[in-house]
Amino acid sequence: MFPATSDSIIERLLRTDKVRRAFEYFADNSAEITARQIELCNIPAPPFGEQKRAQYFRQKFLELGLANAQIDAEGNVLALHEGSNESPWLIVSAHLDTVFPVETDLTPRFENSKIFAPGIMDDGCGLVALLALAEVLEKLQISTTGSILFVGTVGEEGAGNLRGVRHLLTKGEFAEKITAFISLDGAGVSQIVNRALGSRRYKITLTGTGGHSWLDAGAPNPIHALGKAVAKLTAFSPVSTKDKTIFNVGTISGGTSVNSIPTAALMEVDLRSESSSELQRLDAYFRRTVHEAVTEENAAGKSNYSPLELNLELTGNRPSGATKAIERLVRLAIEATKAVGGEPNLTI
Repeated sequence: MFPATSDSIIERLLRTDKVRRAFEYFADNSAEITARQIELCNIPAPPFGEQKRAQYFRQKFLELGLANAQIDAEGNVLALHEGSNESPWLIVSAHLDTVFPVETDLTPRFENSKIFAPGIMDDGCGLVALLALAEVLEKLQISTTGSILFVGTVGEEGAGNLRGVRHLLTKGEFAEKITAFISLDGAGVSQIVNRALGSRRYKITLTGTGGHSWLDAGAPNPIHALGKAVAKLTAFSPVSTKDKTIFNVGTISGGTSVNSIPTAALMEVDLRSESSSELQRLDAYFRRTVHEAVTEENAAGKSNYSPLELNLELTGNRPSGATKAIERLVRLAIEATKAVGGEPNLTI
């Protein structure tokens, strides 16, 4: 178990010689840590393309003295700092992937004391902090009571659907041992994310016979059907005013020319809510409106044309949830944030 109170343990740790030396180590090696962040961010890591960065990350763990560093079946990079007791087991993670496609120019740009580059913050900051934390524990030979499993995860962005973390906590080698989980993501030292924003993502594909806009007028049009679905979706009104609920149509594609009725069209939709019940309600409304829109477009078409066929695919499903502010892990995070000069802000 974690300490009953956070204040006493944080204050006690700050008075220890090894923690003071750890802070000095970070300050003395800040230039090297920044250089490592830039080097890491120069390695492309789009969703489902994290392998090269994962190899780099594992090699860094090995260089730091974590001889057990490995890449698991899903592509996560794991390195274990063993504690003196059997429990607790703490995961400290950061995600390897970025939102940027593989062909993105990753060359950093420097302005005064700032670095600008795709992924330099999300999650370059978290990844380099993870390595720095592992490094200081090994270099200064800081022992811990519980074990710490450092993990660079895959599948956080886009259609990754948290595949790395899902594997880690369900099928991974250490799944049954995990007591607590901390993720380092983004920049700054003030935001503490203790609530999970629920989301569901869909890919909708419509296929039909297509044809010429004039000669085949009356053939069901998949883009028209998607347009009707979007129009219906905008009529959704959340029941709860305190729980933010949104939808976003991120992409629509299809067709080959301005005077052709498309044979296929595709739409990707993101549904999100702070409330699990509101998300379920939005999800049900969304699926119903898509079916209604397709039915209406088919009914409006001429009978000598085949109706549109619908494929509704759930591509992402992230549940909402929360770790309450009174929980020990959150209280420790609050006190640790204060200790480094931050103003704690619990957020989603």
